[in-house]
Amino acid sequence: MTWTSFPLYTYLTTALWIVGLLFLIFVKSKTYSWFAAVFLILGVGGLACFTINLWISLERPPFRTLGETRLWYSIFLSVIGIFIYYRWKIFWMLAYTLTLAVLFMFINIMNPETFDKTLMPALQSPWFIPHVVVYIIAYAFLAVSSLTALKGLVLMKKNMDFDPTLKLADNSVYLGFAFLTFGLLFGALWAKEAWGHYWTWDPKETWALLTWLVYLIYIHLRIKKKTNTTQALWILTFAFIILLVCWFGINYLPAAQNSLHIYSS
Repeated sequence: MTWTSFPLYTYLTTALWIVGLLFLIFVKSKTYSWFAAVFLILGVGGLACFTINLWISLERPPFRTLGETRLWYSIFLSVIGIFIYYRWKIFWMLAYTLTLAVLFMFINIMNPETFDKTLMPALQSPWFIPHVVVYIIAYAFLAVSSLTALKGLVLMKKNMDFDPTLKLADNSVYLGFAFLTFGLLFGALWAKEAWGHYWTWDPKETWALLTWLVYLIYIHLRIKKKTNTTQALWILTFAFIILLVCWFGINYLPAAQNSLHIYSS
């Protein structure tokens, strides 16, 4: 499996998801409603199939480059969206997560990377896969929370009931924050093994800590100042921008040129 095969899988996955969404919109009969689930799951399966075959072809875990992490992000985000829809019937969240997943796949098409079998010594660690996996899952849950926060702000402005939306935002943040915390811990253990120090104030580490602290502020406000909902939702919206800078925006900053994490670019 090579990178040249990825556009075909992207188009196939996108088409399957579109058909699944169209079934949910236009087919109201319960007899045929299961077709939507089949198409949605097949779309995820196609993307997962490419990723697994890429793993086999590279003879290493495909977590090294930004393109590879975007690939996993699309998988986790779509799975979360499908789960949320069939658990709570929130269609707009399903449409959002699938759209964002497709966007990241097309970013990979427009910015192809050279996938090779090289894995630098620092990445040859048992902490490499757990560290990246929990972070990507965290980013997927926190992406869900960002849109939920925006929807909550719109509902508040219209004086509509936003309690269910707020509850979804809270739960998404709690799950994402838990994975984010494990990501920091796994990263510290990995850094100790690879470079001899748990923490070096590397630009990537600093932004990771900043991201963790911003979501911690949101959780603090929701627990201690439950009435100040507007401020909390604005912080949650802003937090996702910090997360995106931490994930790949940091690679374009001058301070990151000497970063130990520059291999991910």
